[in-house]
Amino acid sequence: MAVTLEVCVDDSAGLAAAVKGGADRIELCAALPLGGLTPSIGFMAEAAQCGLQVMAMIRPRAGGFVYSEAELTQMEVDIAAASAAGLAGVVIGASLPDGALDLPALARLCAAAEGMDLTLHRAFDLVPDPAEALEQALTLPFSRILTSGGKPRATESIPELAALIHQAAGRISIMPGSGISAETAPLFTPLGITEIHGSCSRCVAVSGRAVDLGFGPANERRTDAALVQALKQALR
Repeated sequence: MAVTLEVCVDDSAGLAAAVKGGADRIELCAALPLGGLTPSIGFMAEAAQCGLQVMAMIRPRAGGFVYSEAELTQMEVDIAAASAAGLAGVVIGASLPDGALDLPALARLCAAAEGMDLTLHRAFDLVPDPAEALEQALTLPFSRILTSGGKPRATESIPELAALIHQAAGRISIMPGSGISAETAPLFTPLGITEIHGSCSRCVAVSGRAVDLGFGPANERRTDAALVQALKQALR
């Protein structure tokens, strides 16, 4: 079975590179160095024309995933914008203060996204009991869980990911993400995955007045079509 490659992007150049490199699906974000935030309406509209399935990250700010009433309302409006733009789905997550899944908040967001494809994002990696959280996720209409296995990089969590995939038993897709490349992909394919998530990006030094004045970092990560292609080939 072919493994679906999802590539996360946060600008127009990254979107074009992911498409050129052969990505199967796009996770559309802003601010990937912060873990990905909600993309602009304009970026959603652009991505809707790229020819691939596009999932919009719905995350109103950096930091954890414990959301206020005002933030949940904002997320509902952002979900409506993603739907109006014609995107296939959204990527959501919400936590309780102890890291467990906030099921009422998630049910509310899922209801706002009725009819759309749904990914539970790496809020899952904060849960105190992954096995319990997986069963909780199955009570909601998620197609997949994006997870690094609870560690900073998925390559550090092969046994944990294998356990989740075994427990899921095809009821929901466990999609490894974080630090995945063409070189590390062979660690994941024997687990029986059907999807995998990567940034396929390179670090690029940036200079100039915009950097000097604080409008951007001196080093940026940029999606690279050749890295997308290499990862896609490694998954074959």
